[in-house]
Order: sequence, then structure tokens, then C-alpha cells
Amino acid sequence: MIMLASACTGSQPGVIGETLPTTIEAPGLRLLGKVVDMDENPVPEAVVSLGEATALSAPDGWFDLETSVAGVVGVGKPAWVSAEYPWDGSSGFIDLAIAPLRLRGLRVGADVAGDDAEFSSILALAEETAINALVFDTKQEGGRVLYDTGVAAAHEFGAVVEAYDPAERIAEARAQGLYVITRIVTFEDWFWAESRPDEAYESPWINPAVTTGWEYPLALAEEACDLGFDEIQFDYVRFPSESTAGSSGQLDMSETERVTLIEGFLREARHRLHDKGCAISADVFGIVVSAHNDQGIGQRPEELTRQLDAFSPMVYPSHYSPGWLGFDDPNDHPYDVTTNAIDAARRRIAPGVVLRPWLQAFWWTDAEIRRPIQAAEDKDVGWFLWNAVSNFSRAAIPTDAEVSG
Repeated sequence: MIMLASACTGSQPGVIGETLPTTIEAPGLRLLGKVVDMDENPVPEAVVSLGEATALSAPDGWFDLETSVAGVVGVGKPAWVSAEYPWDGSSGFIDLAIAPLRLRGLRVGADVAGDDAEFSSILALAEETAINALVFDTKQEGGRVLYDTGVAAAHEFGAVVEAYDPAERIAEARAQGLYVITRIVTFEDWFWAESRPDEAYESPWINPAVTTGWEYPLALAEEACDLGFDEIQFDYVRFPSESTAGSSGQLDMSETERVTLIEGFLREARHRLHDKGCAISADVFGIVVSAHNDQGIGQRPEELTRQLDAFSPMVYPSHYSPGWLGFDDPNDHPYDVTTNAIDAARRRIAPGVVLRPWLQAFWWTDAEIRRPIQAAEDKDVGWFLWNAVSNFSRAAIPTDAEVSG
């Protein structure tokens, strides 16, 4: 298991480097510089601080900080590792480098989260391997809310089942040095559709175009942040697909209208969750990163990632159509399909957004599951393993030594 340095989220910030001096009073100081990643690419919207003064890095990474003190300059961003640098107050420019939080995670389904023995097995698996993050469901497919929420609407809809205690599981995961994320299924919701038909489609979907319907998943997200999750990951943050798309009327909207609505939801989520100290991420179909349009569902990486800290395309080769990349059966080519999706996503996501694909951990042998993991490692990105029932094989998951070697 990799013990994490702290990210700029709700957890205690970490320090990179040696112990630094106390701040020194000085009149009228101005610090100019640029926040960059380890490859010297600009990192926007990082918080730069010195004493009581703060500044936010611009889209090109530049910042301008006016301060009356010299000393320790802190820099942080949700889903990135915080850093501190000494500054003696001299004139000139300074580059502040930060690294994305490199996560290797497992999905923890409701049945596993609610079973002490099963959850202990997940913790043991993380201890023995390179896993350093767990992704819990708090609102799952269909709209079921899996804990005793304080959001009244969930009880009103009859959506609540007390499958597990999130606070208890968060504490256990944190005691082992793990980063904790919750996955919230956003607009696919039977309970909402039946209770609020004026704000839903006939099928089990909250209508994203009716913005009053946003409040329910946003309230659950805010509560999850208050419970102690480091990051809120929105899934099904889109218009419906397949037959429902044809009957809902969404295809009568322009692509720009659909994309603007989905981005608008994520913008509101970002505003609320960043204020609480949580990172925000989203899952999308793997094909979205390679398609030239929104696929009728309101998802384009360029717009979505402007509001995100991290981005997780679901790269499951079994879900790609025959002929993809010239392969009769893409499911037989886990490494190539995964590298292609990662490359496509990198070309399209906004600067400063951390790429962490969901990888297929079902239907395959241990050796086959390791192939997309190796692809992600070769591309220097984090990854999550998806298995619907959280049934993971120890032999399929690399160790610390394997991923660091």
C-alpha cells in the first residue's frame, strides 16, 4: 500500500521538502510566478498563499501575490499534492511545481461496505498492494441512497436503505492512509422520476434541463463532503442514452444546449464542494473521449473538465464495438484499447485536470486485468478498478514495488 501525501482537500496539508523558516515582516512585497506540474505545464486555479495573502493561478498558471511578509509560500489544488517553498522576499519570478495525486483505487459496492468481514478483506487487499484509494457508493444506480442521510427528500422518495455507515468506513480507510471518494449516481434515479414526474423523463431519469432537479444530488454531494469524503465523483452526469434519448426530446435540443446544461451542473457542484474542501470528479463513457460530438448525452471532455479536478473515462474494452481500432473483438486487446483512450483523453481535457480512468476488472483473467493497469502505469496516470460486486483478485493487482519499479 502507498501512503499518501496530503492533497489540497479536506485532509491536513502536507509539506514537501525540509522544515522552512518562520515568515519575516517586510513592506510592500510582490510575488510573481507560475504554478506548473512536474513537466512544467501550467496548472490553473491553484491557491498560492503566504501569510494571510492568497492568489489563484490563471489559466496559463501565472499568479500575482501582494504580501507584507516573506517566508513560506504554499501552493495547493484539489486532487493535487500540496507543496511549500521558501521565499526570501527578493524580486523576480518563482515557479511553484506541484504533482497530481496519483491514485490507484478499488470500487467498494454497498454489500461489501456493509459487511465487516468483506470490508476488512478490501482493507487487507489495499495493504498488500499498490491500492491507495477506495471509491464508495453513497447513491447508486436506480437512485438508492445507501446510508441514513440527512437529506429529507431521499426519505420522502423512499430511496433510503441503511447499507453501511459512511463515517465508520471513512475512519477505517483513513487509519490505513487511504484516500476516500464517493460515487454519486446523478441523473439516473427511479425514485425521483416517480415522485417528481414534472422534473423527470418518463424513464428513470431526472431531466437535467429542469435545474430545480439539480438540488437533490447536489445536497447529497455536500453531505458526503461533510461526512469526510476527500472527493465527490459524479456518475451518470448526463442525459440518457439509447432508446430513452429518442423519446425524451433531448435530441431536439442543440448539442451546445445539452453540453451547457451538464457543464452548468458541474460548475455549481464545483462551487459548493470546493468551498467545503472537497475535490470534484466525474465518470464518462470511454467512447466520449474519442467521439467528435456529445453522443447526444451532453458530454464533451473540453467543457466538462473545465469544472473538474479529476476525470475518469470508463475504459472497458468489452463495451467497445467490434472493429474499434481495427480489432474484431476489442475485449481481446486490453492494453491497446486503454492506451488509445488515455491518449485521446489527454488531448481533450482542460489543463490542471487529473486523468484517472476506470479499468475493467470483470470477465477477464488476472493476467488480462493487469494489461490495462500496465497501460495506465506506462502512461503515468492513476486508475480505478471496476467490478460490480467488488470481487477483486489479489493476483490481478500490482504491488507497490511493481508500480514504482
